[in-house]
Amino acid sequence: MAQRLCGRDDLEPGQCGVFTVEGREYAVARTSADDFYALRNRCPHQGAPLGLGYLTGTFLPSEVGEYNYGREPEILRCPWHRYEYDVTTGRSLHDPSGCRVAVYKVALNGEDVVLE
Repeated sequence: MAQRLCGRDDLEPGQCGVFTVEGREYAVARTSADDFYALRNRCPHQGAPLGLGYLTGTFLPSEVGEYNYGREPEILRCPWHRYEYDVTTGRSLHDPSGCRVAVYKVALNGEDVVLE
């Protein structure tokens, strides 16, 4: 059974926040008009509340001397030490195979964002 996490209008595109369902906190990121992601609200580095961080982009692979920036706003930056996580997978950018945050499946149900 789906559980309401937050309202669609509780977050603007490019914004994240903290929401609680049955005593468990989730960091919720809204990357676009209809794309929402929920992650565990705890940075694996030192336990910071990820939902208090902010969404940004990152530098992409490019040729020598080129700097290509993209994926904004799909990267969640920890508010304490700036560790960065891909909101779509939960993997960290600095150690994608070894460090990650749990990601939970969400869906839009009318104007509600729900945990599936």
